[in-house]
Amino acid sequence: MTILIIVIHVIVCFFLIAVVLLQSGKSGDLAAAFGGQGSQTAFGPRGAASALSRATTWSAIMFMITSILLSISAARHAGPKSVFSDVKPPQTKSQPATPAPVAPPTVPQNQAPTQK
Repeated sequence: MTILIIVIHVIVCFFLIAVVLLQSGKSGDLAAAFGGQGSQTAFGPRGAASALSRATTWSAIMFMITSILLSISAARHAGPKSVFSDVKPPQTKSQPATPAPVAPPTVPQNQAPTQK
């Protein structure tokens, strides 16, 4: 089931990218290049939605649905897991640790005295 959702999700992603790139901007006509407002304004009436805008809306809805389904599926299969679940606890000894004996420094026996 998860593989089917992943396949649908990838197809929807590519379709959404293609549809968004095919659309022109709000003021994508020639008058916008020279600073003119033309008939399209930033907050003016939009008119009927084109087929590309409807396809964008539906593909965005499908993208959100498949994203939510994949996150739910991942949460169910993984279960609660801690970062420390794979860490081994330190081994403790039954008796306290004693420091290792320190050997006295060795001095060479036949060394000539040094002059300063």
